[in-house]
Amino acid sequence: MHAAEFRELRLEGMRRTFGNLNALKGIDLKIARGEFIALLGPSGCGKSTALNCLAGLLPLTGGSIWLDDRRIDTLRPEQRGFGMVFQNYALFPHMSVRRNVAFGLMMKGVPKAEAARRVDEALTTVRLQSQADKLPGQLSGGQQQRVAIARAIVIEPPLVLMDEPLSNLDAKLRLEMRAEIRRIHEGLGSTTIYVTHDQEEALSLADRIVVMREGEIRQVGTPQELYAQPAHLDVSDFMGYRNRLPGRVIGREGNLVTLDMGHGGRLTGTARETLGSNAVIAVRPDDMTTTAENASGVPATVRAIEYRGREFHGIATTAGGIDLFFHTEAPVEIGTQVRLAAEPQRALVFAGEAA
Repeated sequence: MHAAEFRELRLEGMRRTFGNLNALKGIDLKIARGEFIALLGPSGCGKSTALNCLAGLLPLTGGSIWLDDRRIDTLRPEQRGFGMVFQNYALFPHMSVRRNVAFGLMMKGVPKAEAARRVDEALTTVRLQSQADKLPGQLSGGQQQRVAIARAIVIEPPLVLMDEPLSNLDAKLRLEMRAEIRRIHEGLGSTTIYVTHDQEEALSLADRIVVMREGEIRQVGTPQELYAQPAHLDVSDFMGYRNRLPGRVIGREGNLVTLDMGHGGRLTGTARETLGSNAVIAVRPDDMTTTAENASGVPATVRAIEYRGREFHGIATTAGGIDLFFHTEAPVEIGTQVRLAAEPQRALVFAGEAA
């Protein structure tokens, strides 16, 4: 199977309002043919709205959508010819797997012989040939999701749109389906836009990640770029920097900045933007660990600890009431006073008054 060819999808000033709510505030984005793009952000950030506008399920309030030199936001959904995979699968329960997959081809009037060939090809792609005559209710959640993917790709769309397709699956199935989705994407040479609130999904699947917040794009980059160099505090939160401490800037040396958090706490990190006298330092739990009592760090009281094989993971609370997630090789007891620190290159400093 070969996805329809195009050079570039362009979103130009794409806006969508619902009454007084600005769900999309002028989205500009270019996507090349063959890319896997993840739209990542919290609930209500506009990522699913953006996908539905692309699919034609929601009209734009402003801006435009282009496939090469062809404007498509004025076209009906069926005229765009995109494949869509929904969170709830949206399969017809009374139809067999084969008939579910063939439905879009029937609507397009594709001849029976050609439709049968393409359905067989799609079922082979998603490894469901042996389940073709079963009803959706006889399949597992992962198998049903693969039927939904087969139905989306059988029409050979220029673009496959996926809206949180794995959120209803358990952890093991999500992991397996991530690998399947990436394999199918690469095998087809298709272009995929994938909505998720899960940073692990975005990091493992995407060529580029688009982080959204409150209807705006906050940062676009490769998984490696966003993981190591989030440009804003809210982006760092989605990249796993759960520990956030506000403080006062008391020292600078190149791009290294030292913050005083009060109550005897000091940490040094790498500045990600221009800073004033106040800033926030962000650290991943895996990079925050216990250190010597006389070293630089943040004093805190351990309130939870659990063993995870080679090391212990815990939560400690600072005198200012901030919970910090950390790891340590040595066991520590609940109620123990510890000092937590991170390597400066593993701690990011952002402008701000509070975490």
